[in-house]
Amino acid sequence: MTRTRTRTWAPLRAWLRCQLLQLTALVCSLAALMAMLDPDRVAIGMGEFPVGVNGYSQFYAIYVGVRLATAGLALLAARRGDQPILGDITALFILAQPAGRFVAAFAIGLPQGFLLVVCGIELAGGVALLALRPR
Repeated sequence: MTRTRTRTWAPLRAWLRCQLLQLTALVCSLAALMAMLDPDRVAIGMGEFPVGVNGYSQFYAIYVGVRLATAGLALLAARRGDQPILGDITALFILAQPAGRFVAAFAIGLPQGFLLVVCGIELAGGVALLALRPR
């Protein structure tokens, strides 16, 4: 009986995971676009203050480069549902951010305001991707 239930839920799980991966790609792409269009506003919202060429280069590397890479990986994972490892890697990329913030929380404290909300969304999205992994 358990196997029958698992089989009936498998298409729904696959569809939900695909939708979540596509949403992840959209959100990461939009975040990267916002960072490109108004880097100062995004940086200040994240509590960063880039200084000089190196500061902005680092900002773009993280908020544009890594976000676009995550978006591309999420799209690839959504299209290749038969390879669940791609979705798992996407989830790990997403979960690496709240994990880093968790480590920083011991030294400095938890993020505040908007960044705490972002952290919660990242955590929920990454865990949901792993929870929807095909069996």
